[in-house]
Amino acid sequence: MAVLVIALVVAAEATALLVAAGWYAFELFSGSPVLSFWGAVFTLGLLLAFSAWLYAVSVFLFRGYRWTRAAALVAQLFVLTIGFPTLSGGLVLAGLAMVVPALAALVLLFHSTVIAFASRTGNAPPAL
Repeated sequence: MAVLVIALVVAAEATALLVAAGWYAFELFSGSPVLSFWGAVFTLGLLLAFSAWLYAVSVFLFRGYRWTRAAALVAQLFVLTIGFPTLSGGLVLAGLAMVVPALAALVLLFHSTVIAFASRTGNAPPAL
């Protein structure tokens, strides 16, 4: 159950990044002024790549792969890095929407059932 909660939190963060990338692309290609067009395209590419990475982390965490715990941990730390200043900057609902799921995922990442479940390292290569 805890693995499912973490996977859903990471998938929700990936979806939020994908929505942000869509909004960013719409603003970029509708003619909003930017200092550097190619810099903005690069930022859009980073948003899309990070969203795809988070979807992969979510899927493989749900499947029980070990490397996903570290990836999910780093993602939650990034969310907290943005969430706490948002919260203290006066955007309480947006800050809570970032901080609460990230803290829940952080706590659950170190739960014994999650550690036991996420112990797969991959399949051995086939023997000849």
